[in-house]
Amino acid sequence: MQTALVFSRFERFWHWTQAVLIIGLMITGFEIHGTYRWLGFEQASSLHKTMAWTLIVLWVFAIFWHLTTGQWRQYVPTGENLLAVVRYYTVGIFQKDVPHPYKKTVRAKHNPLQRLAYLGFKLLISPLIWLSGLLYMYYNDWPALGLGGLQLGTVAFVHTVAAFAMLVFFIGHVYMAAFTGHPWYSYLKGMVTGYEEVEE
Repeated sequence: MQTALVFSRFERFWHWTQAVLIIGLMITGFEIHGTYRWLGFEQASSLHKTMAWTLIVLWVFAIFWHLTTGQWRQYVPTGENLLAVVRYYTVGIFQKDVPHPYKKTVRAKHNPLQRLAYLGFKLLISPLIWLSGLLYMYYNDWPALGLGGLQLGTVAFVHTVAAFAMLVFFIGHVYMAAFTGHPWYSYLKGMVTGYEEVEE
């Protein structure tokens, strides 16, 4: 094993900025939805729109960065050791001295299960949030855009489903990052400093 820079400065900036924005969007989004009252509808709605556009700009930069650096390859799914990793997280992690079946390297940062989860986040949840959110935001412009046949209730439902999917992903991500490392803070430390122990 060796200590190496696994996550670049941009990756860490992108990760933590995205996390803050997603938390803010969930807080304001659930208030807009009427789940609770804290900021008030107008302020929550205004903040939600501002954070949504900020996140979209961040995602555009992140997509550009992934494409130009070749880091998009980190998310290509693989079946190799997938079942072993699933078995580890469902059973092995609760047993003493069971080693993780996947050995992280700088060129392969994510195990097969992470690759599938992040790919689902990038190709399913995020586009649903983008599309339904933008449609929702520009509801008054639908006739001019030729989208008069759309139903607001359907768009709102899709956006809510995508928001809950984002929440489930977020909870799972925090759980895996905070409670499955050895020591428990190792993954968190890696995403703060950029350095982790990896296979040579």
